[in-house]
Amino acid sequence: MENRVQKIISKKYPDVGLRVIPGHFMTSHSHINYYVDMTFMKMRQSEAKAVAKAIASKYNTTTIVDTIVCMDGCEVIGAYLADELTNAGIMSMNAHKTIYVTSPEYNLTGQIIFRQNLIPMIEGKNVLLLLASTTTGKTLSKCLDCIDYYKGHIAAIASIFSAVNKISDIPIDSLFTTADIPDYKNYPHKNCPLCKEGKPIDAIVNGFGYSTL
Repeated sequence: MENRVQKIISKKYPDVGLRVIPGHFMTSHSHINYYVDMTFMKMRQSEAKAVAKAIASKYNTTTIVDTIVCMDGCEVIGAYLADELTNAGIMSMNAHKTIYVTSPEYNLTGQIIFRQNLIPMIEGKNVLLLLASTTTGKTLSKCLDCIDYYKGHIAAIASIFSAVNKISDIPIDSLFTTADIPDYKNYPHKNCPLCKEGKPIDAIVNGFGYSTL
């Protein structure tokens, strides 16, 4: 599939480029006609730092961020983002005036949870939720429910790519949207025109990567 990779450069952030692969892909909630590949953004130091700087520019000094919750393997970006926000004057109410960077996990039933030692980083904190990609918003909705359960307050939602503008009346700050991939589509599993056309699924994908079939 790598020979199909297309790169989209952000008009506003020229140091940030999004890699996409056209095809037929299956997520846990839908079928999509483009796989948005975040691998280098999340794993390569220079790209992760550029992404963090671009995201940080969306927030002003009146925002309070105590904790960055990283989904989809975005911990490297999250660490750089904490640094960028601190340098930009973003306030933290934590005792040591520094931002926590953490991630939840999934239990055996698929629920998103935080272990006991991490709960103090969520409870009563102003949380910036950081995601790689938001397609339908269903996983994001589970994240919000999780943070609410642990009594955290959502200060902001940031996603590198998002096909939705907001969820639960909370805006999603994204670097790339479907406007950057004009023919991007997602379909319910049971009503996918690509399946009806007999096109085989190229890979099963999630926020961590893809597995070819």
